[in-house]
Amino acid sequence: MPASSPPRSLYRDTAGGTANYPALSGAHRARVAIVGAGFTGLSTALHLAEAGDDVCVLEAHQPGWGASGRNGGQVNPGLKYDPDTIEAMFGPDLGQRMIDFSYGAPDFTFGLIKRLSIDCEARQNGTIRAAIRPKPAAAVRATATQCKRRGMPVALLDAKAMAARTGTDRYISGMFDARGGDLHPLKYTLGLAAAARKAGARIFGGSEVLSLNRQAGRWVLETADGSVSADKVLVATNGYTGTLWPGLEQSLVPVFSAIAATEPLSPTVAAAILPQRPVVYEAGNITVYYRVDAQNRLLMGGRGPMRPIGDASAIRYLTDYALRLWPVLAGTGWTHGWNGRVAITKDHLLHVHEPEDGILICLGYNGRGVAMASAMGNALANRLRGDATTPFPMPLSGLKPIRFHRFWPLGVKAAILSGRVKDRFGL
Repeated sequence: MPASSPPRSLYRDTAGGTANYPALSGAHRARVAIVGAGFTGLSTALHLAEAGDDVCVLEAHQPGWGASGRNGGQVNPGLKYDPDTIEAMFGPDLGQRMIDFSYGAPDFTFGLIKRLSIDCEARQNGTIRAAIRPKPAAAVRATATQCKRRGMPVALLDAKAMAARTGTDRYISGMFDARGGDLHPLKYTLGLAAAARKAGARIFGGSEVLSLNRQAGRWVLETADGSVSADKVLVATNGYTGTLWPGLEQSLVPVFSAIAATEPLSPTVAAAILPQRPVVYEAGNITVYYRVDAQNRLLMGGRGPMRPIGDASAIRYLTDYALRLWPVLAGTGWTHGWNGRVAITKDHLLHVHEPEDGILICLGYNGRGVAMASAMGNALANRLRGDATTPFPMPLSGLKPIRFHRFWPLGVKAAILSGRVKDRFGL
């Protein structure tokens, strides 16, 4: 596919420029080759290069073209499942590592941004998981109880506290985690790419990897105009995974997540919505998430059409819902609407595979990629370097294609419809 700038979005229009890394041309060698210049690939490349390693990144478009440059900008802690469930699933040792790693990922991310002096509007103002009805409220309470028992900086909020923090009386309870926050994801991605290149990583845009084969004991990645021969390869393509590795595309479901953004809010309206500027995501079957950015624009996110969109009119359910939450928004203009693909796995957990010697695959963040992918870059770099001093924080799993994967568009539409019905009736 031809390289291109990120599709139009608020982020592209406010990033102050886009990446323009040259296409791969000719034959190259590297110790590590990385496929994909999103958060995972760039963070891994950065940490490898900082350790003096020889690393090359190949991106089909430009850094930040995919979900890393289009997501909701929420830097959230944790996994899909509660800590007690993770420990029950994976045991006390690996389970505890997974908990510590995932809940600590926002601190890692904000620390990395500070260390690299990346200007990406980063704010660590906390995350709120909000409950509308009794069933999700019980789930939120269980999560908060388990987190507090482990000494995490969380607080359970009642309806009054939720109204004060969100500016709407829709929620009956919520959990506040002080480690969360937000950022401008495209600025962050571009900053990671620049830092990785400065550290010595070679980054190539417009360089879709067309084949990956073993030749004379090395892995050879071929693009339209060049090739890279590498000892080790990381595949980090997430929601835009194709047929590069057999069965990988069938192991996850790419789901479109959409965002609508307002014009900058007036001072009065901006003060009434999320006055302390936490980010919010709703507990339920179909998640709605939102934040107010550094320029006082409201960004509303959620599931949308299973096709690319270009303006807010395609996701009226999100803009209408915002008006329901905050009637004070009446008359406010919605200037942007866009979407992109996130990778959902069947078990809703991050998947890390090592299908052959020298091949490492990491994808399937299930909508929690900003913090997790940033932190995974360091862990993946250690593994690619052969560092055995730090235990790997995630399970290594076999590659398991999802049955009837070819029907995923129909399945996603059905799941969204079912989830909305369940949320409406508190099921």
